Amino acid sequence: MSDRLLVLVRHGQSEWNLKNLFTGWKDPDITAQGVDEAKRAGKLLKAEGFVFDAAFVSELTRAKHTLSLILEELGQTSLPVKSDIALNERDYGDLSGLNKDDARKKWGEEQVHIWRRSYDVAPPGGESLKDTLARTLPYYVQEILPGVLRGERTIVTAHGNSLRALIMVLEKLSPEAILKRELATGVPIIYRLRADATVESKTDLAG
Repeated sequence: MSDRLLVLVRHGQSEWNLKNLFTGWKDPDITAQGVDEAKRAGKLLKAEGFVFDAAFVSELTRAKHTLSLILEELGQTSLPVKSDIALNERDYGDLSGLNKDDARKKWGEEQVHIWRRSYDVAPPGGESLKDTLARTLPYYVQEILPGVLRGERTIVTAHGNSLRALIMVLEKLSPEAILKRELATGVPIIYRLRADATVESKTDLAG
């Protein structure tokens, strides 16, 4: 029986996470804490005996750096990695680079909350979670899922909102439920799938 293993990891803490800035498609690297989180994720996966056949990552530095550190811990630095813009974080448009408190002062607490926590309302010049799902999900279905179903043990390192889009589908969550789901940085989420692509089991490797 094939493994049908899919591991999702949100990147380690980024420099802009630390500064409480809207990041989106901006490209800061991870902090020293983020490096530690990525290495720890790799160690936890290694301790569980994981060896991967395929790796996918967004086009952004914080996700790529996280994945490279995980693969280093696993001794799999030669594993081919596919990167794609489809896995990028939600684009926050005009909010990108702004401190979240400053954004609240400019647009009001309620409006910023709507942009951050509604399913289909996008900030000016940016994407809603629904928009993010519309680009992330087809990539998952066409490029990632077929390999998983063939038994290729797969790791995907990406972002809070692009991974939320995948989790929404995997766990059959409503728009309201997925908005409440918080993803910790650098914590692997382990899914084992059935042959029909539904989830057989899920484990968080929080350590």
